[in-house]
Amino acid sequence: MAREALTPQGACADPRPSARAGAGGLPRAGRVALAPGLVQNRAGTIGSSRAGMSGEIEPFHAIGISRLAHRLKAEGRSVIHMEFGQPSTGAPRAAVEAAHRVLDTEAMGYWESPALRERIARHYLEAYGVRIDPDRVILTCGASPGLVLALTSGFAPGDRVAMARPGYVAYRNVARALHLEPVEIACGPAERFQLTAAALRALDPAPAAAIVASPANPTGTIIAPGELAAIAGVCRERNIRIVSDEIYHGLSYVGPARSMLEFDPGAVVINSFSKYFSMVGWRLGWIVAPPDLLARARACVGNLFLTAPSLSQHAGLVAMDCADELQGHVETYRRNRALLLEALPALGLGSIAPPDGAFYVYADVGHLTGDSLAFCERLLRDTGVATAPGVDFDPVDGRRFIRFSFAVSTAEVLEALARLKPWFAAQPRVTAPTAPA
Repeated sequence: MAREALTPQGACADPRPSARAGAGGLPRAGRVALAPGLVQNRAGTIGSSRAGMSGEIEPFHAIGISRLAHRLKAEGRSVIHMEFGQPSTGAPRAAVEAAHRVLDTEAMGYWESPALRERIARHYLEAYGVRIDPDRVILTCGASPGLVLALTSGFAPGDRVAMARPGYVAYRNVARALHLEPVEIACGPAERFQLTAAALRALDPAPAAAIVASPANPTGTIIAPGELAAIAGVCRERNIRIVSDEIYHGLSYVGPARSMLEFDPGAVVINSFSKYFSMVGWRLGWIVAPPDLLARARACVGNLFLTAPSLSQHAGLVAMDCADELQGHVETYRRNRALLLEALPALGLGSIAPPDGAFYVYADVGHLTGDSLAFCERLLRDTGVATAPGVDFDPVDGRRFIRFSFAVSTAEVLEALARLKPWFAAQPRVTAPTAPA
């Protein structure tokens, strides 16, 4: 019996893009029964699901830096945490008060808030002019499970996923863990460290998916509306599903970021309460799933994650209407950004990615090191300032970059700069940095 006949509609198994109605690629009738361990990709080629997809993932080195930072702090050292994109502010005051009321009055349980899904849908109409059905909003335990959900429900082992390099470390590692094949596209200053329509058009064969992030981690760069439209057009022509990571929306210093849903209604959008809403520890996010993936996405989320925390959903609903307090945080980040942009060139860090949004500065330190991980560890031990090594975001060229997060307080940014100035001045220059052995 054919495999499709054994799989209920909307089940988490068999999520090949070519199985979507009208998605192009091979129709169901064109597929063959495959032996275990084999996959048939979108071009019809059959191969081993293990080829180039070992499932092995690399460490997130910034976590190791953070562990060292916390150990040094426990030993009595003064540490400034600029290694994570973690707001130093807490959840909005009204959201915390709502959580206290719920704790006093409700037992809670497995639950997905209809009111929160409706409020998120209204957000898309108000912020982007996009009308979506609240049923398309799936609440998650943050953006990281949202990424797992998007890739699990939309694609099958062997599918290729295009992404920018540099890019968030979890993109390639989650893809590998799910036995997808990450296709990293080198994006440098000429491309503003971002994917372009031209790069996606040049890929041969076309990937099954493209991950777009605007504003991006680690650079903060924002893709212009015209380029977003061009990317959507190329992906539509080549049957590439867009996964748009919009976790840094609301954190922009050059005008509002645009949602990919404005240009491609079939995109899968990921967002979270961790960044703009300053609710990292509450572990709450969402995806907007297109109608053709909705049943499968709900089957996957129910089996893999159950539901987002009930308490967080109550608090998140209130947080969405705390604009004045949240915009105050953005103004703090804007000041911190300005301080770094003014001070870093004097430290010899004049080559940086344009930090249009988010709360990062991605700086070239290639004149000082060819090993950004060792450099960040030495910087932390010597100064107490924790930063993220570029190799997390770019395994090829990231050895010459580090990332600063300015999501801390302004006082901490000023103190960090005071420590960094003499330290950078004392560092020897290298003429031909090499990769670590």
